[in-house]
This record gives sequence, structure tokens and C-alpha cells, in this order.
Amino acid sequence: MTGTPWTDTTHDIGTVEGLRALYALPAGASVKKEADHVHPMYRPFIEQSPWLAIATLGTRGLDISPRGDAPGFVEVADEHTLLLPDRRGNNRIDTLRNIAHDPRVSLLFLVPGHNEALRVLGSARISVHPELLARFEVDGKPPRSVLVVSVAKVFFQCGRAVLRSGLWNPAKHVARDTMPTAGRVLEVLTQSEIDGAAYDAALPERQRSTLY
Repeated sequence: MTGTPWTDTTHDIGTVEGLRALYALPAGASVKKEADHVHPMYRPFIEQSPWLAIATLGTRGLDISPRGDAPGFVEVADEHTLLLPDRRGNNRIDTLRNIAHDPRVSLLFLVPGHNEALRVLGSARISVHPELLARFEVDGKPPRSVLVVSVAKVFFQCGRAVLRSGLWNPAKHVARDTMPTAGRVLEVLTQSEIDGAAYDAALPERQRSTLY
């Protein structure tokens, strides 16, 4: 073998048959937990979640983006429909641009303190219906748009990943001073075009005043 293990492709698996030779079939519970709608047992995972990640696919490839707000910020309109307001952000519109190209979406909901996550697969529309925008106003500020998600599949993800990571364990939280700040990252990537210290100093107030 030459090079490194991660550049050697001779041991790669590229077929489902190859994967099945390596992995056992899923246990019955792993399959039976799927629903084609927001089952009443799954609804609390959405209503109590303050954070999710949404995956989309567009002309520039895959994207995954976080969304967060007070628990219940994603509304269960009915058992087949979720409503997700698009709050203020950086205006890259990666998620929305992808949905305009390909409506398929995948959402992962987390509930602080709980090990199980909730996965939702379906398709989304981008709506600017006045009543929908008004429905999600905060402090008189409506979202720019609302995603109307048609649910195709819902199931919980077992808690092993959260358990292994110690995600909710305060003893494992990473000290802020051991990580580069947003300003420092920008200063390095822009070769000091952006003043990192000034950016970091202004960031807390800018974020606080532009949450909605």
C-alpha cells in the first residue's frame, strides 16, 4: 500500500450488497418506528424542540443549515404539514435557493436533555402568504418567508450518538477560549481585511438586535 489509509481506495465499499455483507439487517424496531405522518407520539419532539438542522440539495450540491428559536417555533399545522418560519440570517439563502431547485428536505430535531432525536423527511414550499407571515410575527417582526413542509416519513433516532458525545453533559462543554472566535476566523481568511477584534466586540449586540 502506498500513501495513507484514507487515500487507499482498494478497501472501499461501493455497493449495497457490499454494505449488507458488513452490516446485519436492522432490528424490527428500527423499521417499525417509521411513520408517514406526524404521529401523536412524535409531535412532542417537534413542539419541545428549540433547534433543528435542515438538509437540502441544489445546483451547488448538498447543504445543511441550523434553525433555532423558542420551543415550538416549528408548528405542526396538521399530521402531514409542518410550518417553519425563516428568521433573520446572513442572507446567503443557501437552504431556500436549494429548495427552489429541489423541494426535497430532511430535518433533524434535537430536544435539550433528551438523547433521542427526530428525523423528518419530505418536501418543502417557500411561502410568503401574508397570513402565514403574520402567524409567526415576533415583536411585530414577521419572517421573510415560511417553509411549508409536506411530511413523508418520520422516525426517532436512537440516543447512542448523543450518549457517546456527551452532548448535554456540562462537564464536557468546550471552553470558549480554546476555540477561534468568529472574528478571528474572518480576520485570517480575509488576510486581515476584516478586523477580527472589532468584529467580535460588535457581534453580541448585533446578534441581539437582529434576532428577528
